Amino acid sequence: ETPFNHRGTLAGSRPGGGNHRGSVFRKIVGDSIITYNNLTEDYPNWSIGGSAPSKIKDAEYRLEKLVSEYIRKLPFLWVEIDDESDKFSNRKVIERNSIALLSNYNKTDIDPRSSEWLGKYSPKVKIKNSGLWNSDHVDEDYVPSFLELLAKYIDGM
Repeated sequence: ETPFNHRGTLAGSRPGGGNHRGSVFRKIVGDSIITYNNLTEDYPNWSIGGSAPSKIKDAEYRLEKLVSEYIRKLPFLWVEIDDESDKFSNRKVIERNSIALLSNYNKTDIDPRSSEWLGKYSPKVKIKNSGLWNSDHVDEDYVPSFLELLAKYIDGM
């Protein structure tokens, strides 16, 4: 999946909005916005289901726009790794180990997030405590040799 294909899962069909039911990333950012702003009663269906009727989507549109505004401000870095995505692919090795390396979960913070980081309001403990918008692999150790594999792809760009 390329960043452009993945972006399609984020974009949604309305201007400035998105589809959190098609993107775990959008969902967890929205969860954090809801918690930070005490909006649970305004968005009771946010974390429910993989699809929703138009009436619910209409009610969630404002929050989808807030999620989009937040995500647009984030720095992104991607490395092109053209292989099939399975659990043994180079892509997965780099993803899993990068997350494990950068995570602060159950470790002394090497690079603590700012006090303003929205993820501190995530209802997911692994997100809140890892400092990453991810709950997979945050509690794992990384294999240092993955850095050589990552460097190979970076050098090839």
